[in-house]
Amino acid sequence: MPTTGLRELRQQASDLVRQAEGGDIITVTINGRPVAQLGPVRRNQWRRGTDLDGIFRGPADVEWETDRELVDDALGEPSDR
Repeated sequence: MPTTGLRELRQQASDLVRQAEGGDIITVTINGRPVAQLGPVRRNQWRRGTDLDGIFRGPADVEWETDRELVDDALGEPSDR
């Protein structure tokens, strides 16, 4: 992973941003200490339903009914206020 100091970041900002756009992650340092990373923007990725099946497997929350009774019925959508 490339590393650059803060001074070099200021002097070579355009080149470093192009590298990040190309997929590189550049660590920015101050006095040799890593303080930030410059990298590509992470795009949202769509997932198929079958990719998520494992998340919903397993036992249901056995305390749901009890916990539901503790929720204030006055709760609602903020946009409805």
